[in-house]
Amino acid sequence: MVLEGLELSLGLSLDRWLACAGVLLLGAFVQRATGFGLAVVGAPLLLMLEPRLVPVVLVLFGFTVSLMMVRRYWHEVHLSEIGVALVGRLPGNGLGIWLLLAAPMAVLETLIAAIVLFAVGVTLCRFHVPVNRVTLFVAGVLSGIFGTVAAIGGPPIVLLMHGFSPDRMRGNLAAFFVITSLLTLATLALAGQLSAWHFKLALTFLPAVLVGNALADAVAHRLDKVLLQRCSLALCTLAALGLLL
Repeated sequence: MVLEGLELSLGLSLDRWLACAGVLLLGAFVQRATGFGLAVVGAPLLLMLEPRLVPVVLVLFGFTVSLMMVRRYWHEVHLSEIGVALVGRLPGNGLGIWLLLAAPMAVLETLIAAIVLFAVGVTLCRFHVPVNRVTLFVAGVLSGIFGTVAAIGGPPIVLLMHGFSPDRMRGNLAAFFVITSLLTLATLALAGQLSAWHFKLALTFLPAVLVGNALADAVAHRLDKVLLQRCSLALCTLAALGLLL
């Protein structure tokens, strides 16, 4: 009876909830250990398990993780370096919400798979793109589309920051995501895609995310980060290909 009441209150079966919690735990572990992974790991897997969680729950946890990172790397944040990209997020968010509302699920699955594969490509290949107002604006637009559809707004911006030091990149990306996550949540709310159910469900998943972070803190120094990153990228690629099949 207790389990049935829990399933009714969450609107999600217990086995599916456990599977989603496992995905978020894994994503949080990879994110903490390697610096990326929560949305890239989570989006394709959650889309297969429970499409209603994408992108809202991932945006909420992305905001939380980014907020913690901003506190740590605040001295590296320079808003002048990401200001034009922030402007580009506005039309990008608009295009992203239009896709969420207008595109059939099959099209969204294909788009999210393509976004994940693009993220994998950006991680593996260090493309050199000139950093100027045009490229920053275009990256912002793409980030807005990717972030609103799949909560994966980082790769287009990372593409322009490959020349930054690791701490400078983390600080600026975290600040960018804090601001843009709020913009995305506001956009989703205005479009009627955000509800109290998302917040309630996100609270139930919070322990899984915290456990994933804690596990990474405890064992990450013993792991080969390159191997872990490759394994997570392989998982992302397989999940993305699964969406395409």
